[in-house]
Amino acid sequence: MLAERHTAPPPCVLCGRPLGAKVEWHHLVPKSEGGRITAPVHPICHRTIHATLTNAELARDHADPAALRAHPDIARFLRWIADKPADFHAPVRRSR
Repeated sequence: MLAERHTAPPPCVLCGRPLGAKVEWHHLVPKSEGGRITAPVHPICHRTIHATLTNAELARDHADPAALRAHPDIARFLRWIADKPADFHAPVRRSR
């Protein structure tokens, strides 16, 4: 009898926390800018990305997750979200 393999879902590409019940797919380069590659993120992380940066900024300077995490406003969000549960939800304010 074969043992069932349970693989953990990949972590959120932005915050690194385990993903919860709801997962969204973030285009690293926005579709409007020709992007096709997506990465799994929490809904709150996805909303924060798009509330902080324009699609042009994402395509030009923040297509790499490491560059995205280095943005000062995103870094502040990541410090705040670090100890929250995977399915944590809160309103997201636009910062641009």
